[in-house]
Amino acid sequence: MAKQKTLQDAFYETLKDVYYAEKQSVKALKKSAKAAEHDELRQAFETHAEESAQQVERLTQVFEIIGKPARAKTCEAMQGIVSEMEEDLDDFADSPAADAVLAACAQAVEHYEIARYGTLKTWAGQLGYADAAKLLDETLQEEKKTDALLSKIAESINAAGEPGSAEPDAEPSKGRGKKAA
Repeated sequence: MAKQKTLQDAFYETLKDVYYAEKQSVKALKKSAKAAEHDELRQAFETHAEESAQQVERLTQVFEIIGKPARAKTCEAMQGIVSEMEEDLDDFADSPAADAVLAACAQAVEHYEIARYGTLKTWAGQLGYADAAKLLDETLQEEKKTDALLSKIAESINAAGEPGSAEPDAEPSKGRGKKAA
């Protein structure tokens, strides 16, 4: 008879999943920063890539707290989000909507991470891992802050993808990443 799974097992499996996801997020953020036209968006990606690298370190500390090896387990959800982001980067590259699409893809990553970190924080508390809960909450707050920043930036990128333009039908400026008429 198979051993019955516990909340401890769920916590560890989800932690491995998030560890993988966060490592993938660092790569995706660096790629997004290179593709971004909008300076504020590019800076947000670069800053959050650095934060995400620190979040990976925090996750390593959580593994240590629970006495388990820091191992990644393939995260199908993050693979899907990153795959969709890469497809969108190809589809919208050099279009006026490229940055708007990049911001939307980044928010999909953030929302996934917010959901997972919220769950892990709750479970850590229930399992008596107060130090782990504190570390996970620190990351959760960073993810929420990044999501809010991306929302703010997305509002400044109109439907045509032009920074600062109030009118979606405005003539796009000619420049890097914009198709000439």
